[in-house]
Amino acid sequence: MNQDYIKADNWSIIEEGFDKERVKSSESLFSIGNGAMGQRANFEEHYSGETFQGSYIGGVYYPDKTRVGWWKNGYPEYFAKVLNAPNWIGIKVSVNGEALDLNTCKSVSNFKRELNMKEGWYQRSFQAETYNNIQLEVKVTRFLSLDLDEVGAIKYEITPLEDAVEILFEPYLDSGITNEDSNWDDKFWNTTDVAYEGNQAFIQAHTMKTNFATCTFMQSQLHLNGKPIEQKPIETKKELSISHGYSQEVKKGETLELHKFGGYVVDTNHKKEDLVAAAKNVLQKATDLGFEALLEKQKEAWNDIWEMSDISIEGDVKAQQAIRFNIFQLNQTYSGKDSRLNIGPKGFTGEKYGGSTYWDTEAYCIPFYMATKDQIVARNLLEYRYNHLEKAIENAEKLGFSNGAALYPMVTMNGEECHNEWEITFEEIHRNGAIAFAIYNYYRFTGDYSYIPEMGLEVLIGIARFWQQRATFSKQKEKYVILGVTGPNEYENNVNNNWYTNYLAKWCINYAVEQLQKVKDGYPEDYDRIIGVSKLTDSETSKWKKVAANMYFPFSEEEDVFLQQDGFLDKELITVEDLPNSQRPINQKWSWDRILRSPYIKQADVLQGFYLFEDHFTTEELQKHFDFYEPFTVHESSLSPCVHSIQAAKLDRMQQAYTFYLRTSRLDLDDYNKEVEEGLHITSMAGTWMSIVEGFGGMRVLDDKLSFTPRIPKQWKAYSFKINFRKRVLKVTVSNEGSKFELEGGKEDMSIRVNGERVVLEPAKVISI
Repeated sequence: MNQDYIKADNWSIIEEGFDKERVKSSESLFSIGNGAMGQRANFEEHYSGETFQGSYIGGVYYPDKTRVGWWKNGYPEYFAKVLNAPNWIGIKVSVNGEALDLNTCKSVSNFKRELNMKEGWYQRSFQAETYNNIQLEVKVTRFLSLDLDEVGAIKYEITPLEDAVEILFEPYLDSGITNEDSNWDDKFWNTTDVAYEGNQAFIQAHTMKTNFATCTFMQSQLHLNGKPIEQKPIETKKELSISHGYSQEVKKGETLELHKFGGYVVDTNHKKEDLVAAAKNVLQKATDLGFEALLEKQKEAWNDIWEMSDISIEGDVKAQQAIRFNIFQLNQTYSGKDSRLNIGPKGFTGEKYGGSTYWDTEAYCIPFYMATKDQIVARNLLEYRYNHLEKAIENAEKLGFSNGAALYPMVTMNGEECHNEWEITFEEIHRNGAIAFAIYNYYRFTGDYSYIPEMGLEVLIGIARFWQQRATFSKQKEKYVILGVTGPNEYENNVNNNWYTNYLAKWCINYAVEQLQKVKDGYPEDYDRIIGVSKLTDSETSKWKKVAANMYFPFSEEEDVFLQQDGFLDKELITVEDLPNSQRPINQKWSWDRILRSPYIKQADVLQGFYLFEDHFTTEELQKHFDFYEPFTVHESSLSPCVHSIQAAKLDRMQQAYTFYLRTSRLDLDDYNKEVEEGLHITSMAGTWMSIVEGFGGMRVLDDKLSFTPRIPKQWKAYSFKINFRKRVLKVTVSNEGSKFELEGGKEDMSIRVNGERVVLEPAKVISI
């Protein structure tokens, strides 16, 4: 059974009723972020029950020394960990000397959490009876500012319901925190200064090894019945923490509020010696505005985001809530402002996967950011990889490659590989192809070729060199083969000739050769510079072409399909349908040995190739491969259902496409994988967006133009989305009656294809089809 406690709502994530068993799951689901930092939805007041505390700063990490049983040459020295940062949200609350703690209260009623996605704030409210029989009503509102992205704001309100009481608020900062996820229980932070000034407090700390210098700060003010109270706080300063005490007698029915601003400034954006000054500066801006005005700015900023990125669905509240949750979390995780940052699979919601960058960014996230933001945002993600090219070359050298061959890391924070399972680190090399494909995809969608001569071609050369060196000539087959790999299906390790990997290798080489010629013809200065830097020769590109032209692809004449790898048909081919439910998920029930021998597929593998290179194959070929591989797919990766949903829609199997859509979109809300308490699946959320836009909407770029083949699930009345294509905004609405297309703004007409027919759109005019 999946969890089912989140109330269906178009614009909010809502939980009603307090259940200690759900606290950690809700801490993930109600997480907030603003691209520069983020935090789990931990309680501000002390909670003695089970909790997973987490606040994270974009780009700040620790190189946790690799822990493996048996060291192998080429292993990375460390696994990068996103760090649980000093805690600024904490507010100890005492009533008549007794600590407020929901774990020990006599009763908690009317408990409600709401994450308002439309306006970008999180709120929690409840009534509690304390151990000493005091009745209280509490409401807490929190957000991380999009405008001032170093600051967050909390309004903590308490109303006594029966008697006058003495309330003590103690807002605090604490740098004595640890990571849930640590290899050797290292100390990650070194606190260098704890200081206060009036109602402000500052903790300066730097990370061990990486030496990121940070200043965590806060400023608080008391309000009674909406009016500010000037009160000098009582400071309590310890080695790793600092708190301010504000005490006030509050009568029955009166409301005492604490407004707290806090957050982080980091030496990646300020000089080390100026961190406290920078913190004071951002506090000044926040307090000049005040909580309510800053919240209004938050609502405006989110309104602007939704104006472009919203997908509206009529007639299916759960589907609507799910897509907005996915879009909301993507925007909380990555804003595109800073090209040094990227998108971790858990974003700012947990520590699993180290908060690092995977191939998910290129394969799944870039389409979302290209279509819903200015193209500079997607370009920044490509620039991130260009900036790491030298490290990718070093990564390849460690594995024995030479001459500028580049192997991009499976997992990284700074370009160095930091994934330490050999079957992934050494063998899941298809990730290199995703980087090259993203360059092609960016140009195909935006029409901006400038990235390739400026940066992209050097990346493509490094990747082509890798593939040429990684391939082996088989005398027996008289073809080039690629041995000892892991494809996207991580339930097969160390296999030979994974079809997807071989296909990508061939495509990458051909694409690199094509772009070399294009840059040579159109950008001679860039071409000369690149040839000078890379020392590429004609004889080397001849070797590349030979490998690409003679690549081996495993194929079954009997089944008339490409084989996932050599020997796939030697497996005992029992479909998932015939696998008892008690055996699922197999990654939690079976030994690894049994999984590796099984035919079961974790996520799209051959079908991932058919997704990326759809225009290389006929619909009949897609159908044949879908019908062969999907029945063996257990979808135990968060990245699996979206690809299958898109392909099922293309094959006009709308019920199956809808089922996959619900699975990908509500993966976390309904906790399909029984692990949401560890954090959300951020990168797969971009796949959810693709399920609607590319799946149901059938959006493609064909011959330089947008093309649509709209379909609609029978569960929906209508849906609509917007696409920013080459700086033109197109609104698409699909209903049971047909489709509408509207070109917003601009003065020129735009030509698109709908169901294969050419349609000319005029600005601000709706065309119905």
